[in-house]
Amino acid sequence: MFDKFKKEEGGEMVEERNEENSNTEESIESSSIIESTSEIGIGELVIKRAKLEETIDYVGLMIKNLKDKRTLLEKDIEEESVDIKNLKEKLQKVGEYIEEEKRGIHELATKRKQVENEADEASTIINALKEKLSGVDRIIDDEGNRVKRVRESRDD
Repeated sequence: MFDKFKKEEGGEMVEERNEENSNTEESIESSSIIESTSEIGIGELVIKRAKLEETIDYVGLMIKNLKDKRTLLEKDIEEESVDIKNLKEKLQKVGEYIEEEKRGIHELATKRKQVENEADEASTIINALKEKLSGVDRIIDDEGNRVKRVRESRDD
């Protein structure tokens, strides 16, 4: 039974037995103390306490790791939040640019329509002047023909 606890407990018992400065009398006393504590169950309590302390340390480490992870997550979330805010601002600027371009296109379409109307008016004026010129040309032709007839009538 003693060997079982000695194997489980590990370092402390072996160190007590293997120290170079200790004499055999101290080794015997320590062995008898360990044997007597094992007989009344204190050794098991010591082992359980050590395991509990180890577990508490492990849980503490887990808690620290969780806190570190939470801190990293909070930092990541904050960075993402800033990135998303910046992206939203850029998108708003893009939206404003698109609206400005739409207004510009609308203004250009309006100006084009005005120019087109002016071109139609100019075309109408050109057609009217063309008709007048045709009328003048007919008058000139008619007058030219009269003069020609008059000359022909005189020459005859």
